[in-house]
Amino acid sequence: MNLLAIETSCDETSVAVLTAPRQLRANLVFTQIAKHRPYGGVVPEIASRCHVEELPGLLRQAVAESGLGWGDLDAVAVTHGPGLASALLVGLSAAQALALRLAVPLLAVNHLEGHLYSLFLDEAAPAFNDALPFLALIVSGGHTQLVRVEAPGVYRLLGQTLDDAAGEALDKGAKLLGLGYPGGPVIERAAQGGDPQSVKFPRGQPTGCAGGLEPALCFSYSGLKTALLYHLKAQPAAAQSPELAHTAASYQEAVFEALIERSARALERERVKFFGCCGGVSINKRLRAKLAELAAQVGVPLLLAPPKFCTDNAAMIAAAAARQLPLAPGAEKLPRLDAHPELPFGEA
Repeated sequence: MNLLAIETSCDETSVAVLTAPRQLRANLVFTQIAKHRPYGGVVPEIASRCHVEELPGLLRQAVAESGLGWGDLDAVAVTHGPGLASALLVGLSAAQALALRLAVPLLAVNHLEGHLYSLFLDEAAPAFNDALPFLALIVSGGHTQLVRVEAPGVYRLLGQTLDDAAGEALDKGAKLLGLGYPGGPVIERAAQGGDPQSVKFPRGQPTGCAGGLEPALCFSYSGLKTALLYHLKAQPAAAQSPELAHTAASYQEAVFEALIERSARALERERVKFFGCCGGVSINKRLRAKLAELAAQVGVPLLLAPPKFCTDNAAMIAAAAARQLPLAPGAEKLPRLDAHPELPFGEA
């Protein structure tokens, strides 16, 4: 199996070549952070234009680094949602053209399923099937979900955010504090040496949740952002040194405590073999420490992806696509794929 994967769901352009579930021959990521930083967030038009500019070169470089030829590829995989519509279309167009030209199967991957598979790219992790069933906390700039993983492709959504995702809450908090973009890394740096208990920010416990989900396992971060806004209005010095470290640490702690509280409740109710956390926010050292503490308390082994696989990357898309390959239609029946910006996840 020689599988080429493309990821362009947001502001990272990535191409990977995978020859076995954990044997990466190439995994290239071009990040656009510098291009979006002046605007304080991702600008869809800039993201899609950048994908158009960078993807052809990354494809050639990935195949060259893999040591394979174009004719050695057995399939092409691509993210088809969720994400930014214009960004997804760039990757989809390239993947469909490649699959047609190479006469190989074309595989569509849910971006969030890719994050699940990132937990198993590390050689030290168990095999995916050996970890089943497991509980996964997906935390990124656009998603915050608790998912029970029963089998490959069989997922049960337990809880999710009603409004802002955890990463989005960090971005908005960083903007209010004048720290810049992206919010997660700058708040983590600003919080160093700060007292996480100095300001009592809310943990955002919903009283209702759409889709029949239990409110006790759902998240809400809109009130936290508002609480920070009013705190800064009442105490402008909270955004200035030396108080800034305490404010940033307290805000960060509120974001993470909500994640830990809901995860703890889910682990009490769900009998699972492992507990994993994936997505861009999971790279945060403070969050990793709190997750390790929770896993130790409940006696469930913790799965964390290596930092290089936490943010968006094509390696995780390739890993998720690999399970589809035996069932994929042949090159003579290539599927017509469309971008699905709101592609759901968490249902069998």
